Amino acid sequence: MKSAMKTVVMACALAAAGAAQAEMVVVVNAKHPAASMTAEQVANIYLGKDTSFAPVDLPESSAVRNEFYQKVAGKDSAQVKAIWARLIFTGKTQPPKEVGNSADAVKQVAGSDKGIAYVEKSAVDGSVKAVLTVN
Repeated sequence: MKSAMKTVVMACALAAAGAAQAEMVVVVNAKHPAASMTAEQVANIYLGKDTSFAPVDLPESSAVRNEFYQKVAGKDSAQVKAIWARLIFTGKTQPPKEVGNSADAVKQVAGSDKGIAYVEKSAVDGSVKAVLTVN
């Protein structure tokens, strides 16, 4: 019985590790003129320094979200939350719109000329275009 339990635990751990390592891209509306963006440009959008886009966030509990902020902005979730609390309090801007998953993020971006989101590469379709691959 213990052996079976260990096998299940190991399988779950491997699946979680694989999910966390899924290739991630930043996408914009397919009609947007940008062909590519730097990680710094994207970080500025997601940290409220550049308000020319309408960013879309995945749920706070999402491993993809945490990985995105770590790799693109060098911030953990607590740091990002603190930045946005300060920006909201001062009335400078509003935080990214939160959606349930990558498919919803793609739909939001496809429907907005200024939309931008980070999603798993597998969620990308013809309604959006990738402008940055997050490694």
